Amino acid sequence: MISQRWMVVCGALCSAGMLWSAALITGLTMGVRLAPAPIAVGLAAALTVPGVIAGVIGNRWYYRTTRPRSPWSLTSWVPPHVPHWASMLAGVLFFGFWLAVVVAFAGLDGDTSLRDGQYVLTENGRTTVVTAADYARQVDLEQQISLGVLGALAVGGAFMTGAVLTHHAAPQPTTTQSAGSPLA
Repeated sequence: MISQRWMVVCGALCSAGMLWSAALITGLTMGVRLAPAPIAVGLAAALTVPGVIAGVIGNRWYYRTTRPRSPWSLTSWVPPHVPHWASMLAGVLFFGFWLAVVVAFAGLDGDTSLRDGQYVLTENGRTTVVTAADYARQVDLEQQISLGVLGALAVGGAFMTGAVLTHHAAPQPTTTQSAGSPLA
């Protein structure tokens, strides 16, 4: 079982990963690269992944979830003790990161590379020489996709670790609720 302290740390890491990703995506949409891509995406991943893993494991142990009882009912996806405002907030944040990914995909024009000192864009087997600004914008969009996916994962990780951390104060679920009994 994952200790309460470790869950707090993982939840805080996911929250930091979510804020980091959101700040970088905001900067990229405003035309400002706040950190080089390897550092930005690497730090976002380092902040997010441990919390997501801990959240999934913790939720699996506490709620024995394998699938929702009803696919379109919010209460079947969310533990019964979690307030609806928290699940709605998580949904809105998740949607924001998803939207950032979709917008970035829509703006991509192909694969960027540097050949013989020229910036080139390859799309459908056709190579075009582009300006440095166009090249940089494509690289920013690629970074935005990575950060959007990691930000969405961070939302889920923060939500799941929060659900596990607040489980002890929750009333015991009845047989009609979607959560099962704790394993430990």
